[in-house]
Amino acid sequence: MKVADFDYDLPPELIAQEPPRFRDGARMMVLHRQERRFEHRNFTDLAEYLRPNDLLVLNDTRVIPARLVGRKAKEGTGGKVEFLLLEETAPLHWDALMRCRRRPQPGEQVIFGDDLARATLLEEGEQGRVRIRVESELPWPLVLERIGQTPLPPYIRRKEVVPEQQVADRQRYQTVFAREPGAVAAPTAGLHFTSERLAELAAGGVRHALVTLHVGMGTFRPVTVEEVEAHRMDEERWQIAPATAQMIGQARQAGGRVIPVGTTSVRTLESAAARPEGFGPGRGRTDLFIHPPFEFNMTDALLTNFHLPKSTLIMMISALAGRELVLEAYREAIRERYRFYSYGDCMLIL
Repeated sequence: MKVADFDYDLPPELIAQEPPRFRDGARMMVLHRQERRFEHRNFTDLAEYLRPNDLLVLNDTRVIPARLVGRKAKEGTGGKVEFLLLEETAPLHWDALMRCRRRPQPGEQVIFGDDLARATLLEEGEQGRVRIRVESELPWPLVLERIGQTPLPPYIRRKEVVPEQQVADRQRYQTVFAREPGAVAAPTAGLHFTSERLAELAAGGVRHALVTLHVGMGTFRPVTVEEVEAHRMDEERWQIAPATAQMIGQARQAGGRVIPVGTTSVRTLESAAARPEGFGPGRGRTDLFIHPPFEFNMTDALLTNFHLPKSTLIMMISALAGRELVLEAYREAIRERYRFYSYGDCMLIL
């Protein structure tokens, strides 16, 4: 299967640059797989499509302020260096992506803020990856909150970012149920939920359970090969607690549907189910790449946002709903002027 088979043309003005005014104020396309039809609704209508004993599965990963901008310590004027922290592999040791005009050499240092922290380049890897060691007089988590910026996706382009906007992004590019720090991107389908909305659903018999997948480059790295099967996903860390596994089993026994919120929740559930021992609680690392003709074991329906052309995410939902139907739905969304990507509208696949 060709990667080009998952391409579509999106007018740039449909890429959402800001979140909706209200967290639950997005539009929602409802895609009925069996009937091959669409409805145009709002996210606030979600309860109409859910039934008692259905279970929503939410990803509780928390986005860290992973974007660091510093200057080279070696140069008096300080050449600009930007890092995107990916994963802390040991205390104060990070895998990161580095961007700068003249790359520092292993052993050189980068200064952040008013010398609140420093990073020493330990080694360089492939595709812009580096390994660094950070140091600071104050506790590193506290310093990171001070000097780090929200790692918004590159398709969110603003002429000027004012401090008030940075504060707003730190709140809105984070789900209300985020609790496990470690992601460099938000599980964006979860951004639509409010605590009040979850409580209303629970009052109607729709419960929710939490899983963790720390969103990293594995989810968002561009596909650069021609054949889908040749792409390899970067590993991401996942965890499913015993209580969550129990709730999923109870929902299935009661005749309810398991409905992941977002592709990262799908990847977590299906990765756990793909183990030799089958689905259950646990933790690990996954490089599972879901694309047609994948057979789903844990996903009965899905709430998701609209995804980039030729991305692993649009391939995943094509495995669930069929490539032709998904592309038809995207063309319909474009005609109806839906807002796309992280801060955009959503799609409920039934």
